[in-house]
Amino acid sequence: MAYRPAPVRRDVVPIVEVRIQNPVLIVPGIGNSGSEHWQTRWEIKHPEFRRVQQKEWNNPVCGDWIEQLEIAVSESGPHTVLVAHSLGCLLVAHWAQQMGRSIHGALLVAPPDPSLATFPSGAVGFSPVPRMNLPFPSTVVASPDDPYGSPDYARRCAAAWGSQLVEIAPCGHINASSGLDNWEEGFELLRRLIDG
Repeated sequence: MAYRPAPVRRDVVPIVEVRIQNPVLIVPGIGNSGSEHWQTRWEIKHPEFRRVQQKEWNNPVCGDWIEQLEIAVSESGPHTVLVAHSLGCLLVAHWAQQMGRSIHGALLVAPPDPSLATFPSGAVGFSPVPRMNLPFPSTVVASPDDPYGSPDYARRCAAAWGSQLVEIAPCGHINASSGLDNWEEGFELLRRLIDG
């Protein structure tokens, strides 16, 4: 199956005007997501969104992170949508492999490649990355100049996970440094994932 970027509408509705009915869990990567990160901005605009809290943000152990994600999903139910960034994407893949739980879907933004020198050395147990279809709909979002994962790596993740792949304009690791503000284009991808 060929994975091609899906067109993203330019007439995007501002995120504050969009009502999301599904429970949404924000799944940050290493270090958590700071005040300028689009994940945090989405939470501020939508206080009903909940962040998955980890006990250790800077030296993550995959098994510990899976435990916290499982608790959060158990509380939010089968209609949950996960919004993961960076290492959070690998967490979702490992969680899905171990738990096999079906949810509404997952937006997986900028999955990092553990084989690269840029991968955080303090992250334990995230490699090898699961290569199996996720048991729920998902969208992988990638930037062509991401220093933590090449476009080819994102394509391989999307193919292995059975995800739709969306390649956006160059903006690095799609994080606070990318200058995305509220990243309304990404929120539109979330809305489309939820609407199916």
